[in-house]
Amino acid sequence: MVAEAHSLDSAVAKDSPGADPAVAASAATRLAVVVPVLHDDAALARLLPLLGRLASAPEQVIVVDGAASEATAALCRGAGCAWMPSARGRGLQLAAGIAAARAAGAGALWMVHADCEPHASSAHAIREALAAGAAGGYFRFRFGGARSALKRFLEACIAWRCRLSMVYGDQGIFVSRAAYDASPGIGPQPLFEEVALVRALRRTRRFVALPLPMTVSERRWQRDGLLRRTLRNRTLALAYLLGIDPATLERWYRASRAREARQ
Repeated sequence: MVAEAHSLDSAVAKDSPGADPAVAASAATRLAVVVPVLHDDAALARLLPLLGRLASAPEQVIVVDGAASEATAALCRGAGCAWMPSARGRGLQLAAGIAAARAAGAGALWMVHADCEPHASSAHAIREALAAGAAGGYFRFRFGGARSALKRFLEACIAWRCRLSMVYGDQGIFVSRAAYDASPGIGPQPLFEEVALVRALRRTRRFVALPLPMTVSERRWQRDGLLRRTLRNRTLALAYLLGIDPATLERWYRASRAREARQ
């Protein structure tokens, strides 16, 4: 998506309560959650009830299924949320879900991974932040499971990374519709699909860090090893910054995972 007749800064300014309180209120009124999934039924079965119980719960939850699974569709029907099939790939899935949310009149967009657990007040905090003039924001990364010194250390490192450079999708990125429409949006690539959006939001100086935690399942981290997965993620990020195509990086990631599984 390309910004049309106005810049991202001017779009955010229009959402500011100082400019027009009615516009600011409407931007936070209808909150849509987009959840990309691929054979994530167990995690989704935990997430969907949580979203429904949030304070100031979202008006819409859209699950975008890269596997087009009937079991996932049935799970969504049971939870009273929307399900839509999509081509596989997190960027493609998020873009499809966001397009559907925008068509349904969403004023704010919230991207949540299936294996994450939002804080009970997170939806309310999003509405407050956007009503106060934020372009978008994210939550504090927190590991699930038992606490440990290593987890706390990595969480602190991630918090510093977010302040200094990049925020990724497992931190529950949210954005006003006006800011999203004036940004490059979510890219179609399988990795780092949120980078262009986050960079555009940072340039507005209204991309906020909310103190509430977004708890991330430790299952994949424990499976890969906390330090090994951290090193792999940083290596992928560096390779992306050096210009290596995300599709190539995804193939490298899957190949390294397959080698580890055979060991």
